[in-house]
Amino acid sequence: MSELLLIDDDQELCELLGSWLTQEGFAVRACHDGQSARQALAEHAPAAVVLDVMLPDGSGLELLKQLRSEHAELPVLMLSARGEPLDRILGLELGADDYLAKPCDPRELTARLRAVLRRSHPTATTTQLEIGDLAFSPVRGVVSIDGRDMSLTLSESRILEALLRQPGEPLDKQELAQIALGRKLTLYDRSLDMHVSNLRKKVGPHPDGRPRIVALRSRGYYYCL
Repeated sequence: MSELLLIDDDQELCELLGSWLTQEGFAVRACHDGQSARQALAEHAPAAVVLDVMLPDGSGLELLKQLRSEHAELPVLMLSARGEPLDRILGLELGADDYLAKPCDPRELTARLRAVLRRSHPTATTTQLEIGDLAFSPVRGVVSIDGRDMSLTLSESRILEALLRQPGEPLDKQELAQIALGRKLTLYDRSLDMHVSNLRKKVGPHPDGRPRIVALRSRGYYYCL
């Protein structure tokens, strides 16, 4: 049974979502502010976190930054009552694996959570991938460039692994989104682009200045040899 940590100051919503998710086979803990959430995370790391942008004692985005520094691969799905594009972009830039606007359909939340949890368990056949000065361990979610290790989020790991497994060959955006996000992109959905942007910042260019990850307009991405 996967354990979820639900962080939202709306106690009624937490009860409703918690009841639904419990019926769907999840074990749910709820926290209603950042302080109690930090304590819960220190005591026991869940399988995934559902985090609201607005908390009574601070921003959920600030808590997300802390989560990413301490639990790089922990799947995080953000919620926002406002659903503003800026909130969504900031959340994805800070490393959220997915994003839903409130009020959300509990069935969609369940589907998104199951998708992100499936992606958080790599297969036993996954091995280290090496191209030039870059080495990547999908199991650890760590990329090493010239001996310098960097932790990747779950979505970044899935994207890099997919690109490295067919270097030089473009991957369609929808195919890459299915691999990395566990779903298809909707109209005006820039989630994949934000994850790729974060990944490109982390891995940087080749030593000769060429980009490692190349975007093909309206098509997709590939890893440049």
